[in-house]
Amino acid sequence: MNYHVLTLFPEMIENGMNTSITGRAITKGLLSLEAINIRDFAFNKHQKVDDYPYGGGAGMLMQAEPVYLAYKDIEERIQKRIQNAKMQNAETEEQDAEVKVQNAGIQDAETVSPDKKLRVVYLSPQGKTFDQKMAEELAEEEDLVLLCGHYEGIDERVLEEIVTDYVSIGDYVLTGGELPAMVMVDTISRLVPGVLHNDVSAEFESFQDNLLEYPQYSRPEEWHGKKVPPVLLSGHHANIEKWRREQSILRTYERRPDLLEKSSLTWKEKKWLEETVKEKTVHEEPEDVTECTN
Repeated sequence: MNYHVLTLFPEMIENGMNTSITGRAITKGLLSLEAINIRDFAFNKHQKVDDYPYGGGAGMLMQAEPVYLAYKDIEERIQKRIQNAKMQNAETEEQDAEVKVQNAGIQDAETVSPDKKLRVVYLSPQGKTFDQKMAEELAEEEDLVLLCGHYEGIDERVLEEIVTDYVSIGDYVLTGGELPAMVMVDTISRLVPGVLHNDVSAEFESFQDNLLEYPQYSRPEEWHGKKVPPVLLSGHHANIEKWRREQSILRTYERRPDLLEKSSLTWKEKKWLEETVKEKTVHEEPEDVTECTN
């Protein structure tokens, strides 16, 4: 996965993403991340990229041309990379269409067209809300461009020209698109093979099948009077998986019931949830206190 972040603050992206899991994955060559400064494509004395909006209004607007030139620079470099990979593959004896050029970080030229339109995500509160399903879809891309807005936004004409997706991380307004871009990079990167030490962990985290993750416990077996559920100490893998599934369902019901409507529960699981909720409700109801009068 190759990330290309268009921003006015490249150091913010680089400092935020070159640590922890993403940082290690970049070092290993599993990911690549470049933060492109849009100001580098503003061909004026002070590298000015904003101006007043037509029609008046508060604030400044990012101009179309610097954003477009920064995008074209990325596009041209990717096309050149693909062409180089195609030439390298032609020189080898193996013509397998699934051969990958690992160093270039791209698939075989037979499966990646130089004419394929780049996926360009504009981070905006007006976009579709980012979720795990979208992350899984974007993780299939070889290159992903993230466009970070600032000021009052970006000239609509360049957005129409280059943007393929409008994405928001929530119904609130931030100063710029850098933080949402980092959220997306972190979430998507976890789904790239090899990034996590245990690939299975990415499959069973929150939001798989629209369920929240089950409770987790570690040593010691008892802490502050609270004990680890016995089933987790049993060594019976089938029972453990069943318990974890049920706990995911129950936790989703209690904390995010909106997700439960989208999950694929069996009839048996629905019945279990109904009975469990009913039982918990009975236990939580206060005992009736009958007033005694003399």
